[in-house]
Amino acid sequence: MTVQKDWLEKDFYKILGVSENASSKEITKTYRKLARKLHPDANPDDQEAERKFKEISAAYDVIGDEKKRSEYDEFRRLGPVGGGFNSDFGGFSSGGMPFDISDVFGNFFGNQPNMGRQRGLDLEATLSLSFMDAINGVTTTLTLGNSQGKASTSVKVKIPSGVENGQRVRVKGKGQQGPSGPGDLFVVVQVEPHELFGRDGNNLTLKTPVTFPQLALGSEIKVSTLDGNKVKLRIPAGTPNGRTFRVKGRGVSTSKNVGDLLVTVEVQIPTEMSEKEISLVQELDDSMSNKLPKD
Repeated sequence: MTVQKDWLEKDFYKILGVSENASSKEITKTYRKLARKLHPDANPDDQEAERKFKEISAAYDVIGDEKKRSEYDEFRRLGPVGGGFNSDFGGFSSGGMPFDISDVFGNFFGNQPNMGRQRGLDLEATLSLSFMDAINGVTTTLTLGNSQGKASTSVKVKIPSGVENGQRVRVKGKGQQGPSGPGDLFVVVQVEPHELFGRDGNNLTLKTPVTFPQLALGSEIKVSTLDGNKVKLRIPAGTPNGRTFRVKGRGVSTSKNVGDLLVTVEVQIPTEMSEKEISLVQELDDSMSNKLPKD
């Protein structure tokens, strides 16, 4: 079992604010909520928010993955986080460097750790994507700088379709070189907003303007979809303002499923009206005022 050094010190469940018995769905939902709140785009020049964003991303990378979560839980049961032994391991410090668990127990029992089996450090980089590239997936080239004065390197990164804002994409073997091979590169995706559509998981969201008569009397409207086409949406009579309708299969398509389009109708108040329109609205107001309950 290969683990990360920060597994010795960090409680990833506590970082995300979920219980150890939380389902994968609950963990993903909590992470997405925190990622939206702490994302650098929503908190420009806020170093504390950026630090927390990286921290929850690192936590989700472990407990958001079934295999890693299983290994992490087993390590917690045996290791310092789980209370199995003291956390002072000869001056080990966190920092993302992976090592074999046999090194930990070797050090604990006074044996020399097998330092030659260490991989290189994992790296992290940020990649900005357009809304459509995040939906459809894209292969792009990422340029990585080098703090040691060496030439920068270019890495080809394949972003799968349906990635979300704040999601981390792993590129194996593209981290720093180590005695036993390189670490990995983790690419944090930052998705640019769309002028019309929002996103909730694999569902797309859309707000569309309607008139009061359309909600009161019922109507059929056409709404835009992400592919540029329009679909018909029937609004029943007596629909309240702000109601959300679901258009099946018009959301984000991934290898696992296809989301829906969630359309919220919002009454648009005209800023300019003709004298006839004003008169009709006044007449309607007089008529409806008599139907309201009186104090």
